Amino acid sequence: MYILVRMKCLKERPDMVSICTPNKYHFQYVIEALENGCHVFCEKPPSISANEAKQMYECALKNERILAYNFQHRFSDEALTLRQSFSDRILGDVYHTKVSALRRSGVPGWGNFINKEMQGGGPLIDIGIHMLDSALFILGFPEVSKVTAKMFQKIGPYKSEGTFGKWDSSKYEVEDSLFGFIELKDGGLIQIETSFALQMKPKSVMNIQFFGDQAGATLYPVEIFTDDKGRLVSLYKQEESKEINTSERSIHSFVNHCLGDHSETIATGLQGYQIQKLIESLYISAETGESVYL
Repeated sequence: MYILVRMKCLKERPDMVSICTPNKYHFQYVIEALENGCHVFCEKPPSISANEAKQMYECALKNERILAYNFQHRFSDEALTLRQSFSDRILGDVYHTKVSALRRSGVPGWGNFINKEMQGGGPLIDIGIHMLDSALFILGFPEVSKVTAKMFQKIGPYKSEGTFGKWDSSKYEVEDSLFGFIELKDGGLIQIETSFALQMKPKSVMNIQFFGDQAGATLYPVEIFTDDKGRLVSLYKQEESKEINTSERSIHSFVNHCLGDHSETIATGLQGYQIQKLIESLYISAETGESVYL
C-alpha cells in the first residue's frame, strides 16, 4: 500500500510519496521527496528529534509542498465529535485532560520498537503520541509553558514474551512506561500516561478524558456528562461505534489536499513539529529529572 522511492533513481516524477520506514529515516526521505517536488505523507512520529521535524516543516514551506503525518486517531468520528463539542464550548473551560495509551504486556516482538537509536524511544513515541495528538487536536493545539515527566524501565529488560510476541530482553533500550504533565499557557493541564508493559488489570487502555467547568467527556466511547446535585446527567452518548478505517480517512484527506480540496483536516507539518517538540521535551525531562520550559 505504501511505496518508498529514492527519487534520484527514478525516471518517473511522482506527485506524492508515502514514507513508512523506521523512525530514524523519516527525516532523510521526507526531505529528499520534498526537495524533488513531491507532496509527502509520513507515518508518525514525524522524526526522532524536534530539530529534524522543524526542518521538515520548513522544507515543505520552502518548496510549496504539502507535508502531512498519519495521526489517524484524530480522523475517528469520536475525535471529530469532541472537537466540535470543544469548539462549541459545551464542556466550558477544559482545565484538565488525561491522556492514556497503556498496554499491560504489549512490547512489540517484531521490528525495531525496542531499539532507541532506530525508534527514538518506546511507548511514548509509538502509541502515546497518537493519543497526545488527538488530545491536542480536540483542544485546538494550545500553547505549552512547561513539561515534566518520569519514565521507567522496570519490565521490558527482565521479561521476554507478551501479548505481541517475544523480544530479546538484553537488547531492550527504551522506556516501558512514562508519565508526564504538560502545563498550558492558559492555565490548563494535560496528564499523559503510556506504557508497553505495566502491572495493571486491563489488557490495554487507549482513551482521553476531558474535565471542564461545565461538563466532562471521554473519547472512546464518546460521552459528555455533567453533575446535577450529585446526579450524573448524560449530555451526549455515542449510540454505537462504527467500524471506520481512520487510516484510509487520513490518506484520503491528504490526497484531497494535494488535489486542491482543503475542506478536510490534515495533520500538518507545523503540527508535526509541535508534537515532536513535546515528545522530545517529555523525554528530556524524564532523563534529566528537571522540568522543560517551552
